[in-house]
Amino acid sequence: MMQKPNNADEYIASFDKDVQQLLKQMRQTIKAAAPDATEVISYGMPGYKQHGVLVYFAAQSKHIGFYPGANAIAIFKNELENYKTSKGAIQFPLNKPLPLELVTRITQFRIQEDQELFEARKAKKKER
Repeated sequence: MMQKPNNADEYIASFDKDVQQLLKQMRQTIKAAAPDATEVISYGMPGYKQHGVLVYFAAQSKHIGFYPGANAIAIFKNELENYKTSKGAIQFPLNKPLPLELVTRITQFRIQEDQELFEARKAKKKER
């Protein structure tokens, strides 16, 4: 990656064809799960926002990183046993099929969580 991409198309196009396929699958899956989300480039990678950021994804040398945040990883912990995870990230190896159904469910969870946080903030503002 030479310079920061302006959009997800540029980001995806900057990788080898085999990695592009995986990135396109991630993008399509996230967009289908979050049709109202806005696609952005943040931290040099594609991200999806509604009220706040829902998820990011990025290609690394040996995996596709999926970044749904710490709470999502804790909630889906049992289903993520076969993947390397950290506080806010999941690593999907490049040499295995992406768990797209799981990506869909995690993204949908993040939409719900994002909406609940938005509603809570809105209610707190009304209290003032």
